[in-house]
Amino acid sequence: MDKQINRAKEVIKEADALLITAGAGMGVDSGLPDFRGTEGFWRAYPIARKLGLRFEELANPRWFHENPKLAWAFYGHRLNLYRKTQPHEGFYILKKLGESKRGGYFVFTSNVDGQFQKAGFDEKKIVEIHGSIHHLQCIKPCTDDIWPADDVEINIDMEKFEAKEPLPRCKHCGALARPNILMFGDWEWISHRTAGQEFRLERWLERIDDMGYHLVIIEIGAGKAVPTVRMFSERVADRLHGTLIRINPRDYDVPSTRHISIPLKGLEGLKTITEGTL
Repeated sequence: MDKQINRAKEVIKEADALLITAGAGMGVDSGLPDFRGTEGFWRAYPIARKLGLRFEELANPRWFHENPKLAWAFYGHRLNLYRKTQPHEGFYILKKLGESKRGGYFVFTSNVDGQFQKAGFDEKKIVEIHGSIHHLQCIKPCTDDIWPADDVEINIDMEKFEAKEPLPRCKHCGALARPNILMFGDWEWISHRTAGQEFRLERWLERIDDMGYHLVIIEIGAGKAVPTVRMFSERVADRLHGTLIRINPRDYDVPSTRHISIPLKGLEGLKTITEGTL
């Protein structure tokens, strides 16, 4: 692994621009669950075991129609948890590294927790490909409006695992509101906020390419169960001839020897590959 770590340090030092790609493993060092496997999810949400529901079954928009109190207990609990959580040191390492590059940085994450924003990353340099728990939309939806969830407070009866009334309502039609998150089997998600973020990222990538900048992609904690982040990292690395540094304690394999595999957890991996480079 020493050889890979030294290669990573060299690539980071020579890079002109940084693309940060992050999956659920990025939040583990902040104390957030990564819902890895059914057992991992059930440890975080024992009520789901009782109901016999896996993560992909509970993270489904149908519950907002069939059992709104259960749906908002799950998402409200996560909203409260993410609001309380403080980003770990790895976020600040990446921010400092990105800001030190002449081509700057961009973030692409499948996480809906808003931790990059909380760590002070530029809002206009983040793509939340699955949306954000800190924004709401109508469940119908009656319009394509997306609005902040800043004033939403969800109180939960943890015994019953039910959200207490009043539940969040659409500010336009009064129907139930839901998080602006892309769920499993979701045909009602309003995507224009994320589409705008993707547009800005695409312009940045074009600029990096036009300038002939060397791009390094640091990917943290992106697993194979929902491979959105991994696929994106590899696609951009191919397109811009960048080097991918994949930090993952389990799914650390890389598509070719041009890329770098670091079989460590997020924070440990970030500290290791940036030691002496910042």
